[in-house]
Amino acid sequence: MGIIRTNLPGLLIFEPKVFEDSRGYFFEAYNETTFSDEGIRHKFVQDNQSKSGYGVIRGLHYQQDPYAQTKLVRVLDGLILDVALDIRKGSPTYGQHFSIELSGENKKQLLIPAGFAHGFSVLSEIAVVLYKCDRLYNRESEAGIRFDDPQLGIDWRIPKGKEVVSEKDLDLPLFENCRNNFHFAAE
Repeated sequence: MGIIRTNLPGLLIFEPKVFEDSRGYFFEAYNETTFSDEGIRHKFVQDNQSKSGYGVIRGLHYQQDPYAQTKLVRVLDGLILDVALDIRKGSPTYGQHFSIELSGENKKQLLIPAGFAHGFSVLSEIAVVLYKCDRLYNRESEAGIRFDDPQLGIDWRIPKGKEVVSEKDLDLPLFENCRNNFHFAAE
């Protein structure tokens, strides 16, 4: 499994080795030893899966400490633009975001550490997204940032007027007003 470090500390891309033949394909989506050998020692305790249609934007979501979640995100079917926003106060990349296309075809995965807000937009007709979490969901610690905050300048690659966003996500605060108790700790 190939590991690519992004310009945001702690944010990693995983590219599995895929074995294909006339029957289809096989790959290891997760191997604890492989991750541990790279210094990644999260114990995943919850899997979440969603199915969404074109234009859906979910996010930007996170949970506050002490219930903050590290997520390992991948797409089973379709194509998304996955976005991670560094919200760790004191981080050299605080307020910066990273985006990557994840698809059922490229099989890439994005490891999003605690201290990042996460969201995605659906660029295909449908997309099925699966992500592992290292902490269980906790409603009281749930928080988020509005997807279209002009300060962030995130291009979700969905034409204006074609976005499909939940009422809950439309009510999220802007970045400068978000609840955030994360602090950067150098690795």
